[in-house]
Amino acid sequence: MAYGMVFAKLAIGLLAIILQINLMGKGNLAPTSALDQLQNYVLGGIIGAIIYNDAIGILQFMLVLILWTILVMTLKFLKGNIRFFKTILDGHPVIVIEKGQIFTEECMRYGIQAAELKLRAAGVQYVKDVKRAVLEQNGQLNVVQFGEDNIRLDLINDGQINTLVLDLIDKDDLWLRSEIEKQGYTVNEIYIAEYINGQVVIYPYEKKRKGRR
Repeated sequence: MAYGMVFAKLAIGLLAIILQINLMGKGNLAPTSALDQLQNYVLGGIIGAIIYNDAIGILQFMLVLILWTILVMTLKFLKGNIRFFKTILDGHPVIVIEKGQIFTEECMRYGIQAAELKLRAAGVQYVKDVKRAVLEQNGQLNVVQFGEDNIRLDLINDGQINTLVLDLIDKDDLWLRSEIEKQGYTVNEIYIAEYINGQVVIYPYEKKRKGRR
């Protein structure tokens, strides 16, 4: 194979990676979800497999990259706007320890082995010292010991309600909608909503609030 063809494909692949990072956010540089990981793995596989394949020309290579970019952008859009797709693509945080008790049933359901509960890495010596441990979507284990503040979990992300967090604080969907309506917002206008000291703290998308000029 001519080195010129290899170089051309390599250059196109590099441009495709840069384009995807700029189109879909910097999260690709430090993946926090299954979709981010999959996007990076598949894109790398596509580029690596095609560069040295004589049977695939530059136009076919570009077509594959364009189709993959469109597919990923579609999945990102669905994840950001429809809760069902967000749950399917990213999953949700899993409580694995509560008040010193390990939820082994939950661990088994999600394939979490005992070796993955790396409490010592979080500065914890014994399970009985753990107030709550949550395994995040990206595999990170967040641990809170007795006497410490609660783990920061958002009530709303990207205009979508986190029902698991509502369950944790013994609240429901109607309560949350009522609280944010009191502040002049609807769910889809909110970028992040936190629960702090019994209050809902809202960080909306940058646009004018209802009733304001």
